[in-house]
Amino acid sequence: MRSYVKSGVLEEIRAAGGELFAITSEPQTLATEAEVEWQTGYPVIGDPHHEIRKACKERGWLDVFYNENYGHLRNRPWASHPKGYYQPAVLAVHKSGRILYRWRDVPKYSTMSGAGARPEAAYTWKKIHAAMHSVEDAAPDREPVLGAENVSWPRFLLILTAHGWFLRPKAFPLSRAGDPERVSPRAMLKRVYGFLALWLVLLLVMPIAWFGAAVALWLAVLTPGLIEIHRQFQNEPDPY
Repeated sequence: MRSYVKSGVLEEIRAAGGELFAITSEPQTLATEAEVEWQTGYPVIGDPHHEIRKACKERGWLDVFYNENYGHLRNRPWASHPKGYYQPAVLAVHKSGRILYRWRDVPKYSTMSGAGARPEAAYTWKKIHAAMHSVEDAAPDREPVLGAENVSWPRFLLILTAHGWFLRPKAFPLSRAGDPERVSPRAMLKRVYGFLALWLVLLLVMPIAWFGAAVALWLAVLTPGLIEIHRQFQNEPDPY
């Protein structure tokens, strides 16, 4: 969200007579908190009852994917999505109602079920600017240039396993100012290196039979958590 400000794209959009809005399935109180905390530079609109989403769908602009099941978000009681939480989407509409750009994320393992990368700001603005000279609605963008590289699903599961101290994979929580737990996926990689080093030491000092038994016991403890976290995240087909 902040890349539109950092890249200067927000200024270019406003210079062209446009405006940028972020829409969230949170209530307006949390939307305003995010706007201030993240210093977005543009309004963040709360749509907890999906009125904006429904209007976009009814007009044929974009059907934003949303999750009715909170899944791994349940561990943050302050989070509020009464009708489900939105998956990422980008929509640009001309004042005439013509679609200049549209993209939506459908949760897949390849995009960490929606937690992955978004279309890059400068790329999106370039597509919007080019569409200004067209008379037809822009087709959904299926292969956008992303602002970051998506993490593979096995690596993502490894990071979640590290977050759960290699006993039970644990999803990263939604955090806000004042929360005691503010961890990053990058920090988890250090845990992975330490964990691998520990197993290497055990391999060197333990009889091979004992080492094999330790590995089997660890896998037995870990497997139920892996199955649970795998089910919490989605891998949905895109009907577009």
